[in-house]
Formats: sequence, structure tokens, C-alpha cells
Amino acid sequence: MTSKFDEQLENLKVQIKEMGKDVENIIKTATDGFIEGNMDSANETIENFPEIENKEREIENLALKLLLKQQPVASDFRTISAILKIITDMKRIGTQAMDISYLTRYLIEQNEIKQFENINKMSKESMKIVSDSIAAFINKDLELANSVIEYDDVIDKLFDDIKEELVKFIKDDSLNGKQALDLIMIAKYFERIGDHAVHIARWTVFSITGTHPE
Repeated sequence: MTSKFDEQLENLKVQIKEMGKDVENIIKTATDGFIEGNMDSANETIENFPEIENKEREIENLALKLLLKQQPVASDFRTISAILKIITDMKRIGTQAMDISYLTRYLIEQNEIKQFENINKMSKESMKIVSDSIAAFINKDLELANSVIEYDDVIDKLFDDIKEELVKFIKDDSLNGKQALDLIMIAKYFERIGDHAVHIARWTVFSITGTHPE
């Protein structure tokens, strides 16, 4: 029974690693679509989102079966519980990436994408923090998980800077108002992606230590 449980738990970890790759890819295509004004990348992001939803359901079913049919020891119970939380955040990251791509498509169609360096930087930092949070969980890397949690301040600071830039953008020309609102929404989605990465890192800490950092 223990051998079978270990095999199923290992399979669960493989599945979440694959979902992590899908999530990293969807952020990349969303980011490329926005920064490069690339309609194909934006469309690819939207088309690939259902795969993340499907993967979340598959992992959830596997995890619940393990909890209901087996009696995992405390450390394994924490890992499975963390996985159930983490896949929810992963799916929400995918949702934010899709929302970014919907707005990107609209801005491309309107020929209105104005590039702001801080938004571009924020998009790349969001990609990094998600990648690090997933790696921390897969590798049980407590130090990396804690660094992700601390790095959230960098994302938040960039968002504050972007808001100030966009206020100036509107003051310079009130006709920029509509585009500025779309850009602030895109920046907000990137900030939320960072928040979900932090959630993943916190559940990683819980899975390793048994304590969930607030």
C-alpha cells in the first residue's frame, strides 16, 4: 500500500510540474504579445488557457483520491494539501495572462499600444517570480520560496511607479485616457500574477515546515 501511495504521489508531483511549465509558457506568450504587439502570441495565450483548466481538474482529482483512499503521514498530507491550493493559484495566473492577451488584442486592433518601460519590466519580473515559485515547490527549496515572498515588494513598487507614469500620460493629453485605463489594467494583471506566485511560495513553505507564513 505504501509503495502504491508513493508512486501515486510521485505522479502527482510530475503532473504539477507539467502544469507549471504550461503556466510559465502562457505568461511568456502573453508577455511577448504585449511587449511586441504580436497578435499571434496573444491568440496563442487565449487558445492555450483551456489546457491549464483541464490540468487543474486532473490534478485535483488525483490529489483528492489520495487523501480519501490513503492515510498519508503529516508531511505527505501537507504536500497534497499545498498542491490543491497551488493549482488554484496556477489557474488564476493563467486567467490573468489570458486577460492581458484580450486587452493586448484590443490595443493592437486600435493601433494604440504605447510602450512603457516599467510595464515591460514588470511583465518580465512577473514571469521570473512565477518561475521561481514553481521551482521552489518542485525542488522543496525553502530559501527560494522565501525570496519569492520578499520579492513581491519589487512588483508592488513597479506598479506604483506605473500608476504615476500613466497619470502623467493622461495629464499630457486627455485623449490618452482610454489607453491609459487599458494599460493600468494590464499592469494590475501582472501585479496579480505576482501575488499568486507569492501564494504558491507560501504554500511551499507550509509543505516543507508545516507553518504557513502570513
